[in-house]
Amino acid sequence: MKTVEEIFGINADNKQLIKAALTHPSFAIENNLTINEHYERLEFLGDAVLKFTISDILYRKYPDYAEGELSKIRSVIVSDSMLARISSDLGLADLIILAKHEEKQGCRKLESIRACSFEALLGAYHLDGKLPELLKFIEKTFIPYIQDINNNPEKYNAKAVLQEYTQSLTKERPVYKTVSTEGPEHNKIFNIEVEYQGKVVGHGKGKNKKEAEQMAALEACHNLGVLK
Repeated sequence: MKTVEEIFGINADNKQLIKAALTHPSFAIENNLTINEHYERLEFLGDAVLKFTISDILYRKYPDYAEGELSKIRSVIVSDSMLARISSDLGLADLIILAKHEEKQGCRKLESIRACSFEALLGAYHLDGKLPELLKFIEKTFIPYIQDINNNPEKYNAKAVLQEYTQSLTKERPVYKTVSTEGPEHNKIFNIEVEYQGKVVGHGKGKNKKEAEQMAALEACHNLGVLK
């Protein structure tokens, strides 16, 4: 608890909320805990707090940006990959409480788990009545990442942008498929296509699957008119 409070710079009155925000559902099942003793419900609340706060920050910080540009930056900032990165940068990922099996499987490295627990902590502090302090923490923590994304648009996480866009329409996620590989084993090039609602919307090449998926997502964003 002390470590979390030091990272956030916010003392918690209800320590159990903080503990729940760090507890993975698998640990709750393993130890017969209730639904309020792991992070899923808190993550739902924290997600809303984060999106509202980031929207407010972007609205004030970039008064000349159109809605589309603000949405693109926000979609990257609130993506699992970005939240997982921030969680790790802050040292929060090491504090997540996992079941033994998940720990052995290396689940602590999963972006989704790091992101969900981080959002749950935001929800926990909100429930604890610390919203003013929490808003200051979010602004201080996220501004450098927001500036980096704005100053280096080529760093846009195209996968996050594409997923945010498709789920806002139909709740469906894009599907990535490896079509083929080229070159020798030590220097492979991956060819990947991304589908949405059964249609191929983008292709990409890269030295690994992650890079190829990003390129495919970027082309899809262009084809769908999400990015110029």
